[in-house]
Amino acid sequence: MTAPATALPRVTDLLPHRYPMLLVDKVLDLVPGTAIRAVKAITLNEPCYAGISPDAPFDYPPALLIESWGQAAGLLASAEAGAPTDQVMLFSSVADAEFHSPVRPGELIEHRVRIARTLPDSVIFEGTAHRGDETVMTVDRMVMAFRPATLLRPDGPAAATPAEPVPTPREATRGPTPGPWR
Repeated sequence: MTAPATALPRVTDLLPHRYPMLLVDKVLDLVPGTAIRAVKAITLNEPCYAGISPDAPFDYPPALLIESWGQAAGLLASAEAGAPTDQVMLFSSVADAEFHSPVRPGELIEHRVRIARTLPDSVIFEGTAHRGDETVMTVDRMVMAFRPATLLRPDGPAAATPAEPVPTPREATRGPTPGPWR
């Protein structure tokens, strides 16, 4: 069952991102645990266009298109139980993303994301991005992992035990460098 428009979550309720890295503007349709349709309006006010020469192409950077699509996936992953306070959602990988045509300012991009598989600590997504009826990007697989926030915070348990320093190539082959800094 699709959530009615009045029941759709606000993007900022489910994602920690804010300007300038919040790259999803609105949720159009959401079936928790299954799929989402969300939009990103590309404008000349994007930070990536600051200081760009008038002669330069105004193609939206593919990395930002992937990030925007990934944020839509993050909305889908967070929608079922709300934004978890004890878990951090981490982008893990993307495979076989194909960019079919450039995206430019003035265009409204619709991200269509589906959950392909759910694992205990990860979610695998697939889907597309569209400009009207035209597919501008296809994503065969994006993986997001969930980790306990306490393990990733500077004051968490991992911070209590400092990691052993990784030897430089010189130290690994010749031993430590003498000096007062050691």
